[in-house]
Amino acid sequence: MSNFSDLIDGYYKFRGTEWLEERERWAELAEGQSPKVMIIACSDSRVDPATIFGSRPGEVFVVRNVANLVPPFETGGGRHGVSAAIEFAVTKLKVEEILVLGHGACGGVNAALTQSLKEAQPGEGGFVAAWIDLLDDAREKVVAEHGTGPEGQKALEQECVKVSIENLKTFPFIAEGIEAGTLKLHGAVFAIADGKLKVMQDSGAFEAA
Repeated sequence: MSNFSDLIDGYYKFRGTEWLEERERWAELAEGQSPKVMIIACSDSRVDPATIFGSRPGEVFVVRNVANLVPPFETGGGRHGVSAAIEFAVTKLKVEEILVLGHGACGGVNAALTQSLKEAQPGEGGFVAAWIDLLDDAREKVVAEHGTGPEGQKALEQECVKVSIENLKTFPFIAEGIEAGTLKLHGAVFAIADGKLKVMQDSGAFEAA
């Protein structure tokens, strides 16, 4: 799939096969959605949550952005797209679990690690640089221990998931859900190269699923 025409061809294929096969399911979804899980994933074209987890339409509520980051709870100016999606999922859809899904070979994480966009202007990488500065503290920790090579990349990909989870906890409605036992947070990293998924444990370590 390389252009818009390919997308349209794909639509016709979907409309003539999968949509027909699950026609009743789509009719139900037309009345509303009730996913129990939210996934916060990277925008990377290689890491589609629906593909990785084999989910059907309506089963997961997904928000994707550069480096699967969650900003801390803030009420000031700016456009809070990720925060709005989280708020909607938790307070309106009443999701019961949130998964932050990181991945291997993440370009956003690499930019944070190498500081390659630090001086970039908006339109030339500056928007990305301003976004991934959420990883500045984690980067210092990782670089001190692992450097900026492959081991540093892998370590920061995992730390990125932890940063997002900790930032999720700063949202009052999420903290309330965790305290009440109605909401659980999870972290995982998907390796593109070998297709393996590592899940974050209570200890903070990532282990094979």
